[in-house]
Amino acid sequence: MHLTGTMQINGAGHLEIGGVDVVELANSYGTPLWVIDEQGFRRNCRDFREAFARKGNSLVLYASKALTSLAIIRIVAEEGLGLDVVSGGELYTALQAGFPAQHIYFHGNNKSVDEITRAVDNSVGRIVVDNFYELSLLSDLCRAKNYTQDILLRITPGIEAHTHEFIQTGQIDSKFGFTLPDGQALEGVKKALNSPNINLAGLHCHIGSQIFEMESFRQAAALMMDFVIEIHNKLGHQFDEIDMGGGFGIYYSAGDEPTYADDWADAVMSTVAKKARQANINIPRVIVEPGRAIVGPAGVTIYSIGSWKEVANVRKYLAVDGGMADNIRPALYDATYTAILGNKANIPPQELVSIAGKCCESGDMLIWDINLPAAEAGDLLVVFATGAYNYTMSSNYNRLPRPAMILVNDGNSDLIIKRETYADLISHDLIPARLNPSR
Repeated sequence: MHLTGTMQINGAGHLEIGGVDVVELANSYGTPLWVIDEQGFRRNCRDFREAFARKGNSLVLYASKALTSLAIIRIVAEEGLGLDVVSGGELYTALQAGFPAQHIYFHGNNKSVDEITRAVDNSVGRIVVDNFYELSLLSDLCRAKNYTQDILLRITPGIEAHTHEFIQTGQIDSKFGFTLPDGQALEGVKKALNSPNINLAGLHCHIGSQIFEMESFRQAAALMMDFVIEIHNKLGHQFDEIDMGGGFGIYYSAGDEPTYADDWADAVMSTVAKKARQANINIPRVIVEPGRAIVGPAGVTIYSIGSWKEVANVRKYLAVDGGMADNIRPALYDATYTAILGNKANIPPQELVSIAGKCCESGDMLIWDINLPAAEAGDLLVVFATGAYNYTMSSNYNRLPRPAMILVNDGNSDLIIKRETYADLISHDLIPARLNPSR
């Protein structure tokens, strides 16, 4: 059992989060239910911010693609982090939450004209430019508005981090960024420096997600700093900052061995500082984007168990009232999770089962082969580390309404995202007049 934050087993033998019994939460809000431990979330924000601050001039960005809502963004602002957004929708949410625009970094490999315009009109701190097309588009737009935009260039350094191929982003064959090994990145820098109404403040890279080996981050930092030094020597340009992206891994299941924020800070910050001193250039401010490492461990999903099926000498299936519509990661990435029966948290495991979702797909399996106490209909399955990417990647497949999300803290629970209703599912549907049923 891997409990984090304020999670503990109470006297009733139930799992408790933020001082609230999960049985009480299920009774009050229904299931499936996403639960965010506010204290755990805030602690993770502070751990990363303080770890990097101890090593030097730095800024930690919260990656809103991991989980974004008005309440979540408000907490991020209170904890003094910057914000990474990747779409007009994420930008809109941040602004509606009152997040300071100057601390927003806007990413994305195919930003639309409307998205870029909104970013410029709202004076976001940095636009992370991904390609030559975007660079020209942004320069022309800013020139027409007589406005100068600070940017970073996203660089693809040519590092293949040891993670799932779908979440590797630093290798040469990637849809993201200006590739470094073939000279494209240097051409991008030259064009940016010569583009009207553009201020090239720094460089950005991101090598992947769910990474445990600090050596990967150290190598990326070394490569990026070598490029920074090359630009200084060839073009005489000094960068103010270098954004090393995210990808810090978390614990999902046995075999995952995450390290500490201090380890990541040391790997990146010491490498950047050492390279800068050797080249006798200013040490740039280091930016990182922990993403899932902040919110992932702070979230759980509560499901109700319904039906079951036993295949003799093969396996026993337990079905829950959610599935791939609220957690696509097992089907998409072969992601693995741990779980317990929240209402039987103090009972030892008695049987090996597999957890099936309710979607009409054979691949809708949340967990293969997990040891649990003997389960029956109505028991509560609590799946850990679902704070990141579950809500943001959710869907209405099979016309399932998305679950509610609540924030728990110090014995209190607050609804931060309402449960969708059947009426919500058809709220944008239209019937042409020619399909009038009276005809």
